[in-house]
Amino acid sequence: MSRKFKLIIAYDGTHYSGWQIQPNAISIQELVEKAIGTFVRHPVRVVASGRTDAGVHARGQVAHFSTESDLDTFRFLLSVNGLLPRDIRVKEVCQVPENFHSQYSVEGKTYHYHLCLEKFQSPFSRLYTLHVRERLDLNLLQQAAQLFVGTHDFTSFANLDLSKPNLNAVRTIKRVDLCEEFGGVRLEFEGNGFLYKMVRNIVGVLLDAARGKKTNEEILKIFAARDRKQCGRAVPPQGLFLDHVDFPTSALEMSASE
Repeated sequence: MSRKFKLIIAYDGTHYSGWQIQPNAISIQELVEKAIGTFVRHPVRVVASGRTDAGVHARGQVAHFSTESDLDTFRFLLSVNGLLPRDIRVKEVCQVPENFHSQYSVEGKTYHYHLCLEKFQSPFSRLYTLHVRERLDLNLLQQAAQLFVGTHDFTSFANLDLSKPNLNAVRTIKRVDLCEEFGGVRLEFEGNGFLYKMVRNIVGVLLDAARGKKTNEEILKIFAARDRKQCGRAVPPQGLFLDHVDFPTSALEMSASE
């Protein structure tokens, strides 16, 4: 009988083309599927909660796969992590109900974007933070960040294929917090879902606000325009982390028959 398992995966995205399998490039999904397939002795399809882009990292990516093989979770973690490169690690594995889906069962996600504000960036953080050399007004940044909290149409802040019918760009952001950390700050975004490059585009706008290049009124006009060209450039990927993914308790509860 086939059983479904949920994974929590951490990875350094620096040397990969992103999560999703792509031709002529090494992806995280490809390596995870190969390692698990070797352990269970059959090909597997591993479905993640979100397809992080090239250079984006994860502390708590969630994925699932199914197998008919007996699976000792302790041996699974030891063996699969032994097969994976050291910049990808499966942190947890547990059985979940057959109707669980790592993408469609999601209740919310939290992303972090890290900014280095020191004069010189540490060589040990250069792959995980964006070095901002200009002086930022963090009060202006925090004020602008609150414009993104709530339910909005984020068409202007995402790279979308507008030719797709019934495209829904409405998302709810529960909070955008500015947190001090060693060498700089991080922006924490918690919401019910995020569109393609949405966080990186928003951070770019917030940095313009902190530099005094965009007012809150101008940001509201960008929302209203529903035009990605009005947003400006996205920040680079290396400062972005998928921190964790939340699911309702009901999605994870096993029934007596499973």
